Amino acid sequence: MSFLFGRQPQISSEQKIAQAEAEIDMVSDMYSRLVNSCSKKCIDTAYREADLNKGESVCLDRCVAKFFEVNVKVSEKMQGEAQNRGGGGGGAFGM
Repeated sequence: MSFLFGRQPQISSEQKIAQAEAEIDMVSDMYSRLVNSCSKKCIDTAYREADLNKGESVCLDRCVAKFFEVNVKVSEKMQGEAQNRGGGGGGAFGM
């Protein structure tokens, strides 16, 4: 009955574990999409050198920065829409 006194109800251990697993899945998916997208854009499939050249490094740096910038903007937009609908929500994608 802690919610009667202005506190949030306690989350069970199982719920905390499920939330952590969902967050890990989401981060893993985002990382996978980042690697696939930026690799396709920036790294030539005909490898000529063992290390990245200057152009590939710069391209990857910019690609990652843009990927995260867009990810933040989309998350903010989705959170704003969830709040406008009255969902409140917390975290990315209304979770």
